[in-house]
Amino acid sequence: MRLIKEKTSIDFLSSTRRKVALAVSLTLVIASFVSLATRGLEFGIDFTGGILLEVGYSEAANLEKIRSDLTDAGYSSAQVQGFGAEDVVLVRLPPQEGDVDEIRARLQQTLQAGEEGTVLRRVEFVSPQVGSELAERGALAMIIALLMIFVYVMVRFQWKFSAGAVAALAHDAIVTVGFFSIFGLPFDLTVVAAVLAVIGYSLNDTVVAFDRIRENFFALRGMSAEEAMNISINEMLARTIITGVTTLLVLVALLLLGGESIAPFSIALIVGIIIGTYSSIYTASATALALNVNAQDLIEPIKDPTLIDDLP
Repeated sequence: MRLIKEKTSIDFLSSTRRKVALAVSLTLVIASFVSLATRGLEFGIDFTGGILLEVGYSEAANLEKIRSDLTDAGYSSAQVQGFGAEDVVLVRLPPQEGDVDEIRARLQQTLQAGEEGTVLRRVEFVSPQVGSELAERGALAMIIALLMIFVYVMVRFQWKFSAGAVAALAHDAIVTVGFFSIFGLPFDLTVVAAVLAVIGYSLNDTVVAFDRIRENFFALRGMSAEEAMNISINEMLARTIITGVTTLLVLVALLLLGGESIAPFSIALIVGIIIGTYSSIYTASATALALNVNAQDLIEPIKDPTLIDDLP
């Protein structure tokens, strides 16, 4: 049996701190739901359908002139915005009727007529039907992922741990998506991929913590579940901090150097990892503790009654 001479240095799961964490989590989740219900998400072309053009200019782009040129050409609903550098512009258009090649040629002619040295770097066409299907499949992917995770953790540990893990992962996904709604950031398929990656990252962190908690439930006999879980979290704290910080360093570099096209993906992962680290302690573990998890929950029942007499 592994002996612990000193008690946990940080009381993560005290009653007061759990209440504060619950209030923080509820505030974040409610704010996310309110924003999603009132403001919604700034869906990218992946979900709404339409045309997306990335245009490069030889010098700083005049956004007002570009909007005027597109309006004169019959594209009054075009959205024009800077895309990172001053000489790069992103143009969004709703779905257009007609041949794709003709639309592409007409848009290219309109944009290049305004200024020499204009380069059409990227053109994407997505139909509204495809966008709707992608939105449904993205939501379905998250639901299926959470259900499969619940089953996995229940088989690996116990249903109380499983409930804590799924509560933490749902918390992470809702808050990350809510962050994009509150700040009006573009939400596309890369963000959906980032949210799914956050679920995987947070699950790994949670399972490692649960594994140590299970070990300590048996190693520290006679100790309360709260004390054993506190010791386990403190033992994993250095590993959690090192993993989180190194991952965040990579993501910050990706955000600063990766360009505007990858920025939403990087932001989603940064927010998700910060929230996921918090939820592994104050949502997953606290939920399991609220369900009165203890060492007896992890002992497999004896299926053969005749073996009871052989127990010491």
